[in-house]
Amino acid sequence: MKKIFLIAVTFLSLSISNAQNSEKAKALLDEVYNKVEGYDNIFVDFKYVLNNKEAGINDETRGNVTMQGDKYLANFFGAQQLYDGSKVYTIVPENEEVTIEDKSEDENTITPSKMLTFYQEGHTYKWDILQNVQGRKIQFIKLTPIDTNTEIKSILLGIDAETKHIYKVIETGKNGTMTTITVNSFKTNQPLSKTLFTFDENKYKDEGYYIIRN
Repeated sequence: MKKIFLIAVTFLSLSISNAQNSEKAKALLDEVYNKVEGYDNIFVDFKYVLNNKEAGINDETRGNVTMQGDKYLANFFGAQQLYDGSKVYTIVPENEEVTIEDKSEDENTITPSKMLTFYQEGHTYKWDILQNVQGRKIQFIKLTPIDTNTEIKSILLGIDAETKHIYKVIETGKNGTMTTITVNSFKTNQPLSKTLFTFDENKYKDEGYYIIRN
């Protein structure tokens, strides 16, 4: 009886600890979200790494994105993607083509406009390790998707403990693929052109681009 009691007490203690752990993680993520939502616009320069050892894949590139509300302008893998609040325009200079399509409604897709707020829904949270990165304290939160059908196994979100800005996102897929985004530069409330998120179709037609509408 005494052994059963001790097991029950231990289980209850672990349950309380895990609940407090989850609440602490959620509180930090709420701080990050509220800070992001308080900016008029955000510019992020980042490093992107896609790795799958079994498949022999290891791709690295640099990219950047300017975001204002839901609108964004991203430069990534030699292409430019623009979302004006209605349509997504993917511009590929190498092929001289532009693809115009509606915004994806897939909730599991992390678009540039959601890259700093995607964690708000659909995950459970766990307080993880604290790392010292060049004098900066980076607190990691482990996110596990609630949807068991998703291809994502887990996400580690590294947050600068002082600025409350996201520093790193490490996504691990069920197929062993690991995607890492590391923020090199994070700027806010920059002066933006009024036409930054406006697509000029005539400009690209004049330059000989092929326009694809999906």
